[in-house]
Amino acid sequence: MRFSDQPLIQSDNSLGEMAVQCRAWLFEAAAPLWSARAEGDIFLFPERLSIEGERDACAQRLFVQARHIFAFCEMGRLGWTGPWREMVEASVHFLLRAGRKPDGSYIHTFDAQGAPLDLRADLYDQAFMLLALAHAGRATGDEKLFAAAEALDDALEAHWRLPHGGYWEGEIAPCPPFRQNPHMHLLESFIALYAATGAPRWRARAEHVAALCAKFFIDPATGALTEYFDAALYPLSGVEGRIVEPGHCCEWAWLFETLAQWETPHAAEISDRLVGFARRQGVDPRRGVAINEVTTDGAIRNADARLWPQTERLKAALARLRRTGETAERVEAQLALAGLVKYFDVPKRGAWRDKWRADGSWIEEPAPGSSLYHITCALAELCDTAAAD
Repeated sequence: MRFSDQPLIQSDNSLGEMAVQCRAWLFEAAAPLWSARAEGDIFLFPERLSIEGERDACAQRLFVQARHIFAFCEMGRLGWTGPWREMVEASVHFLLRAGRKPDGSYIHTFDAQGAPLDLRADLYDQAFMLLALAHAGRATGDEKLFAAAEALDDALEAHWRLPHGGYWEGEIAPCPPFRQNPHMHLLESFIALYAATGAPRWRARAEHVAALCAKFFIDPATGALTEYFDAALYPLSGVEGRIVEPGHCCEWAWLFETLAQWETPHAAEISDRLVGFARRQGVDPRRGVAINEVTTDGAIRNADARLWPQTERLKAALARLRRTGETAERVEAQLALAGLVKYFDVPKRGAWRDKWRADGSWIEEPAPGSSLYHITCALAELCDTAAAD
């Protein structure tokens, strides 16, 4: 039975009912399908699968392996009884052993057998390595993983921090333009490390990046999150400096909801403005999904809709529901989940499509493993919110 064959979303579904159905899909279909496979003494999670569930031999990006570590830690926390701990431990120690460079940063890719392939370092990869260490350390109780996170943070502070407070983005993406995206995932990782350890350094790092976002990344006139910046972290001139991805607005809003719990000044207000813009300008009412790109004036730049903005729309609504208790946020969560599950209607239950064109057709391509992180995070938010509802 495919996910969409189940009567998942009805207007009167409770959060608890939605959580039960989503947990079943995650545990029964996605977790077994995306589990790591042994390559000798190395466990590698799938980089991608066909929509029929078939693996192929391709380069393995470090950040995708790190995202899978996060996802399986969360599945274990939620109650999946599969061998998540063994896979997490094997995978994280493989990344520490084979992926770490002499300067303390981590490489970009491995080949299909797990041998180092692209030795360049990228900020995006470093952010997800931190996230993997945070969740694996918390899930397994291995304090050495937190020490590894501190060592990576030391390397970033020594070699990657810039005078204005941002971070150099490494050897792959040219800088400028600088991007908000890797900074956002650093914030996510710093929040996770603070939650796991309570160490003040991680809260200080998180609040620093949040302040950077508030000062540079958010358009003061509209409250929208812009994407591309010059060397001083001011938006690029022309249309590039006005590009907004509604999914990133929601993703930052979800993070600012955590900062609001910390009583960080203006965090709730920033979340309000980010989701307000995303919902007004970034949702296609015909398909019921968040689209890829608009500009700060609300003009549509790319009306296609990837899978991941749907998960971020859901996460933001659930986090805001916990803070506000408003019926509108509950309805928004239902609508976001209804949009998300449309991507799961594929031949192999547990896989997904990733790109939905504005004309209603799908791009036929393998399911990216990078999306399991987004999906698991959103469904974990749903389960946690339903449990507290």
